Amino acid sequence: MAVANPDEEIEQTKAPLLEHLIELRRRLIYCIATVLVCFVFCYMFAQDIFNFLLIPYQLAVGGENRIDLIYTAPQEFFFAQLRVAFFGAIVLSFPMLAAQLYMFVAPGLYKNERRAFLPFLIATPILFLIGGALVFFVVMPLAMRFFLSMQQVGTGPVQIQLTAKVSEYLHLITTFILAVGLCFQLPVLLTLLARVGMVSSQWLRQQWRYAVVIIFAVAAVLAPPDVVSQVGLAIPTLLLYELSIFAVKIVERRRAAAQKAQGGGAGGE
Repeated sequence: MAVANPDEEIEQTKAPLLEHLIELRRRLIYCIATVLVCFVFCYMFAQDIFNFLLIPYQLAVGGENRIDLIYTAPQEFFFAQLRVAFFGAIVLSFPMLAAQLYMFVAPGLYKNERRAFLPFLIATPILFLIGGALVFFVVMPLAMRFFLSMQQVGTGPVQIQLTAKVSEYLHLITTFILAVGLCFQLPVLLTLLARVGMVSSQWLRQQWRYAVVIIFAVAAVLAPPDVVSQVGLAIPTLLLYELSIFAVKIVERRRAAAQKAQGGGAGGE
């Protein structure tokens, strides 16, 4: 038997590797260009986007009441606008980023694997938007009401009133939206793990008690310290965990049906 020359093997693998690197570079260029274009566009409307992010604050104080924010450094609001523009650019360019990731991975997948991967690609931004909407319209207004309830205003000698800083409010709401949006990827993550055989619906059901503890612990870390906000975040996450078990069951049924069909075909031969 002829022994393969190591130099020849390296030469045979060099071309495919270079092709993958060139393809990766092209996809990265598309992604960076998309983010830059969206960043410039969002920076042109940075103040409008920031005012939009103030809606939870306005819901907390009442739509007719005026809210005041401050910035204590000359450059603070400028950097806040840059952060707003970058946040908006990531949100706007996410479909393009996901599409580029899919187009880079798709050539290495079988046709049935592409069909299986596509629903996850669609579900990811939808679940993220649902999580962001939950924060924006429910959890964040509840949190701001809690913070505002700690004010000390009235006829007493000491007056303590909330006047939020621009950068700190922006950091709070953007971090909260991103964190909860990632938490809402739980069904996608568990279903992918089920497809590769790392988890099962029975195992997930057995870990329900531990899941409840972990979800409430995560909610306590991510959400503001009031109980209402923490429960408002934990309950939807628990529902997503239950939805994940249902999705994993569907994966298991399809896998069993495919194995049965293959077994029947082999038996027929």
